Amino acid sequence: MTESPVTAPSAPIDAVYSMIVVSNRLPVDYVEGPDGETLWRTSPGGLVTALEPIMKQSDGAWIGWAGVADREFDPFENDGISIVPVPLSAAELEDYYEGFSNDTLWPLYHDVIAPPTYHREWWDAYVRVNRRFAEAAARAADVGAVVWVQDYQLQLVPQMLREVRPDLVIGFFNHIPFPAYGIYSQLPWRRQVLAGLLGADVIGFQRAADAGNFSRAVRRLFGYATRGTIIEVPDADGEVRRVVARHFPISIDTESFEELAARTEVQARAKEIREGLGNPKTIMLGVDRLDYTKGIRHRIKAFGELIRDGRLSVEDAVLVQVASPSRERVETYRQLRDEIELQVGRLNGDYSTLSHQAVSYLHHGYPREEMAALYLAADVMLVTALRDGMNLVAKEFVACTGDNDGVLVLSEFAGAADELKQAILVNPHDIEGLKDAIIEAASMPKRERARRMRALRRRVREYDVARWSASFLDTLTGSASVVPGVPDSLDSALSRLADTDRLLVALDFDGTIAPHVDRPEEARALDGARAGILSLLALPDTRIAFVSGRALESLAEVSEAPEGVLLTGSHGIELRLGASEVELDLLSHELDNLGELSRMLGALTDGVDGAWLERKPAGLALHTRLMPPAAGAALQTKVRADVEAALPDLTVRGGKNVVEFAVRAGNKGDALLRLKQHTGATAVFYAGDDETDEDAFAVLGDGDVGVKIGRGKTLAGHRVRGPEEIVEVLERLSAKRSGRP
Repeated sequence: MTESPVTAPSAPIDAVYSMIVVSNRLPVDYVEGPDGETLWRTSPGGLVTALEPIMKQSDGAWIGWAGVADREFDPFENDGISIVPVPLSAAELEDYYEGFSNDTLWPLYHDVIAPPTYHREWWDAYVRVNRRFAEAAARAADVGAVVWVQDYQLQLVPQMLREVRPDLVIGFFNHIPFPAYGIYSQLPWRRQVLAGLLGADVIGFQRAADAGNFSRAVRRLFGYATRGTIIEVPDADGEVRRVVARHFPISIDTESFEELAARTEVQARAKEIREGLGNPKTIMLGVDRLDYTKGIRHRIKAFGELIRDGRLSVEDAVLVQVASPSRERVETYRQLRDEIELQVGRLNGDYSTLSHQAVSYLHHGYPREEMAALYLAADVMLVTALRDGMNLVAKEFVACTGDNDGVLVLSEFAGAADELKQAILVNPHDIEGLKDAIIEAASMPKRERARRMRALRRRVREYDVARWSASFLDTLTGSASVVPGVPDSLDSALSRLADTDRLLVALDFDGTIAPHVDRPEEARALDGARAGILSLLALPDTRIAFVSGRALESLAEVSEAPEGVLLTGSHGIELRLGASEVELDLLSHELDNLGELSRMLGALTDGVDGAWLERKPAGLALHTRLMPPAAGAALQTKVRADVEAALPDLTVRGGKNVVEFAVRAGNKGDALLRLKQHTGATAVFYAGDDETDEDAFAVLGDGDVGVKIGRGKTLAGHRVRGPEEIVEVLERLSAKRSGRP
């Protein structure tokens, strides 16, 4: 942490920024110096670590509250980041933050573990403060800037921003859970909060289940169409805006924790901690904010019963519980502290000896160095949250366990349980099950401890906080650079995918396994792609499919598909599954629309050099690849406007130098789901290069792998440069699935 004096400017800085983060708190804490001067201490949180390099690189600003009520501060710069403080009064702090944020939303979003309180004046303060944050962001944002709003205190900001600055690219990340509709529906202002969030272009959640809960709430309350991770939000002009709602599990700065744990002084401090506790055989550690969602009482109860029943002894085992102070002005939290301290006191009074305490209870916050030493000293980490968005403590423990000699007991209700599968997963409400898990952890053989911890460390290293922020911003902006070759993250994903029981490999054709050409009828798959496909086809329980926007007849001709390859054409309207083919039986009004569409497009493109029409069973596509880019774009714009005015019920899709019109709706996502059902696949690989492939990426599940070819916004989890890299991907997947080195 750093602390430096700041000279406040005489007037607010008049500047705009291309990248803005908006959060309840700033990345710096206000400190009053000994002579009354203003000092700022950099916050040590993972969010700051993740975003600091991005902010510096992109001329970014951070907007938030300075941490002290009834004080206004002018904007200033701290360590290369522009800081824009937003003031809060003591009354707003009480109503907006302690009230609505932490006594209404927090318990509601954590499955009503404690009862939420609903007050209209709290809601009014929440609206008022959210608007102040939105106005600050609108003033500070350059034209077309990226604004990333953080967490549940500011859920109304995205919509408020979009109303006044529709040019902005807006993202939102929810760091806590999002509840099922039956719970969420209790909120009196449920529609307003959803509308606020839907102002964002991308809404991120910790778990796939949270994103699903959000999408279901949107369907129930607004009736908007959802497809996979896409929500179609109509605006006032009748246009549909596609909002992405998906999970981006947050992580930690793994490298910094590993470096911290490797320091000589930290390792020496870990030995001191063990000696100070009497060198017990097993040190169990709990590290939490003092919060009713963390399951601290359940953990202490289970440990106490193990001591009582003689399955553990105070000479051999101690529980160290760090409970950092939290929201002590909220009555629920004051009561919780009293209950836990009474529970610890009774347990120590009943079972501690002069030389050994049963529970070492520490109601303090500690610096990172001390926390790293505690993680090193511990043998078993107990994370027994009743509901948690992620729980980064679990990941911090794993990162610090450099000798692979520790065991993580992890609640299945923490978001980290989705990733840290080699932990001992528990239901903390099941006290008997929790007790058995603690004994299993304490008695686990060293070889098994090391095996599990190695797997956990690989996961935490690979998916660190930098990857989290890069993944979110890539989805939000599509600006990620694409380097040659196959990224390590994709190679690791292929290794996991190769182990699935029944694999479906689905591939777009043009631009994915076949380079784009000026004359589409001359397109052919790369020789290496065909070889990789044949290699995969030869493996058991492995199916291949081509998923294309081409008419099925055209796809079959240019792909020269090997026997056994499944084909879908016209964006899923046509499917050839084995020897059978789905026939199109257009209704009379669809046939009429198709005739009118053909007449209109013919008239609009007649005599235009470089423009040509591709006829499909249920529509037509206008290709402008051979036209100058500006002229092609202008023609597409005019054609779209004229056709949509005359035939408003058609499905319209844009692609690379092509705009397509269909009289019957279909998309690659629906086609992929049909293929997955037909093949019985347990996991799917999908690769594509076009906007139409986003429908397929949207329906991929947790165990699936999506690869975007080239740049641009995408829902795919991975990205490569071109078809040549897809050849290498297919070769690697085939080798991994067949067990070849």
